[in-house]
Amino acid sequence: MNIGLFTDTYFPQVSGVATSIKTLRDELTAQGHNVYIFTTTDPQAKEDDVENGIYRLPSIPFISFTDRRIAVRGAFRVVRLAKELQLDIVHNQTEFALGLMGKMVAHELNIPCLHTYHTMYQDYLHYIANGHIVKPKNVATYARMYMRSLDGVIAPSKRVLDTLQSYGITVPIRIIPTGINLNVYQKQDDPAQIQALRAKYGYDADTPVLLSLSRLAYEKNIHALIDAMPDILAQKPTAQLLIVGDGPARQTLERQVRQMDLTAHVQFAGEVKNEVVHHYYQMANVFVSASDSESQGLTYDEALASDLPIVVMRSVYTDELIDDPAIGISFQKRADLVKGVIHYLDHPGNEESHAKRQQKLHAISAEVFGKRVVAFYRNCQDKMMVEEQAKSQHHHRLFHRLRS
Repeated sequence: MNIGLFTDTYFPQVSGVATSIKTLRDELTAQGHNVYIFTTTDPQAKEDDVENGIYRLPSIPFISFTDRRIAVRGAFRVVRLAKELQLDIVHNQTEFALGLMGKMVAHELNIPCLHTYHTMYQDYLHYIANGHIVKPKNVATYARMYMRSLDGVIAPSKRVLDTLQSYGITVPIRIIPTGINLNVYQKQDDPAQIQALRAKYGYDADTPVLLSLSRLAYEKNIHALIDAMPDILAQKPTAQLLIVGDGPARQTLERQVRQMDLTAHVQFAGEVKNEVVHHYYQMANVFVSASDSESQGLTYDEALASDLPIVVMRSVYTDELIDDPAIGISFQKRADLVKGVIHYLDHPGNEESHAKRQQKLHAISAEVFGKRVVAFYRNCQDKMMVEEQAKSQHHHRLFHRLRS
């Protein structure tokens, strides 16, 4: 198939959505499909990359969320390109400008239009006038309007499915968790390489390292991890928390670390390129997250694939993912966060825990992800064909009635 992915965010922007889209693109390409990315311009990548099927439309920074962008024009160009590329499927990854253009393309070419609902917007309303203008009910209304004419929607998790159903979305919805490239995360680094990365941050070979990896946004609740460090240090005096990522909450978090006198035990690595992220999982002892806004938990899966135990905030997603202590522990209170971290620092992984994590990996692999998405594409194509045939037969019968 010729598949068009329409998204407001893509590499070199770093985000879970960009990672999900690239994973899908790579897997669809590996299966023999032609994949074309329609996305926004970016200060670090303004031009099209036609050789790799990437087309960029003029854009500006998103209001109150300036590290994300929104297209401002290019709809007619997109339709022309879609016709030239003979797209068979439109798969939108955003509800904004590129998503609307994707819907227009699908209508013009009379092809199925699917959508992946990546972002739980009710968790991000504080970015727009501190939540005073856009309310959760407005999110639900727009979601219903946007998805009304779609052929199918992909929910990365049950939490997303439940949310969309609560909005009154009636189009077919299928839960398809974003997969990860197991070859990348399961590949064991050379011990010298791991030690070199540890040495970069001043860690010894036996230093207990807690890894936090996410966008540094307020809804990620990273301050709760920092709050828990004194209790962890009381039992593990040499423990270190490495916070990887960047974002609007960074200055606030750095100030918190200084005020708590934790600068010797908490470091900020900043944003790291996607192609080197797996090295950070390899050098850590336990992955931690206090975020309660995850829609698909990609970093949890990446940690699992890296044979790293996870200690994360409890959610609908973690209830599905964590079904054995070998995989991880979820918490709601700080005491349980501390208890979980200490447990994994005291009980490093063994062959049994490694085997149990391996059992989980097939279901979250990029290969399974790609196959399930393609199956949904085929299902939507078949349904559209049946509907077109029914329309044609109806018009044919109507024509004969009029003639008679």
